[in-house]
Amino acid sequence: MSSVLSNDIRSATSVRPPPPVFTRASSSLLSFQPFTEAAVRRIIMMSPTKSCSLDPVPTFLVREFIDLLLPYVTAMVIVSLAQGRLPVSQRHAIVTPRLRKQGLDVSDMSNYRPVSYLSYISNVMERAVAIRLNDYLATNDLLPRFQSTYRKRHSTETAMLSSVHSLE
Repeated sequence: MSSVLSNDIRSATSVRPPPPVFTRASSSLLSFQPFTEAAVRRIIMMSPTKSCSLDPVPTFLVREFIDLLLPYVTAMVIVSLAQGRLPVSQRHAIVTPRLRKQGLDVSDMSNYRPVSYLSYISNVMERAVAIRLNDYLATNDLLPRFQSTYRKRHSTETAMLSSVHSLE
């Protein structure tokens, strides 16, 4: 039924011109700024010490021997950001089905959601990308005005208060 509806919408709008674009981004993100060892150390030390069976070394050992491993992890982060991809060794996940809510029928597969477990280094890379992307968006004033998710010092309450004050 939804495919019939989407086909109707497509045929009804196919002859229309595209909507006008009133604003264009004043900047573009061509590459990520490289990380220093101090910044990568901070990411590692602030990350949870969870380990995954994909990790060749338990997380607590990575943190214990951070001074020895830091140059290699930093190089991996810098190269991954420059190339725009993870090393092949970090492109794996263990996907486990989790029950959406306690008490649901365990025999019904629609009551499950997939949970992906990544290696610790993949999580470090993900945090590095998130930091650089948020920095870029904030610096160029590209974050939605009332978005509170994933922003420092922006809780739901802050967004609600800001929207109330803007209506006054």
